Amino acid sequence: GSCTVKTCWMRLPPFRLVGDNLKDRFDGASRVMVSNAGSLRATGGRKSRYNFQLKPYNPDHKPPGV
Repeated sequence: GSCTVKTCWMRLPPFRLVGDNLKDRFDGASRVMVSNAGSLRATGGRKSRYNFQLKPYNPDHKPPGV
């Protein structure tokens, strides 16, 4: 054949393991759309596990333990 790299199939991990790893990477990926102008835009976004809200800095608030 025309292959320049040959891999022995006996040295590969089980097919199930390869598939599970690919699915984990796919499930953790973010969808990114590229416009013709070259700018990137993430679509959909992943829901945050934590629902943090950032508040403006307030100098009256003391750090924990003070």
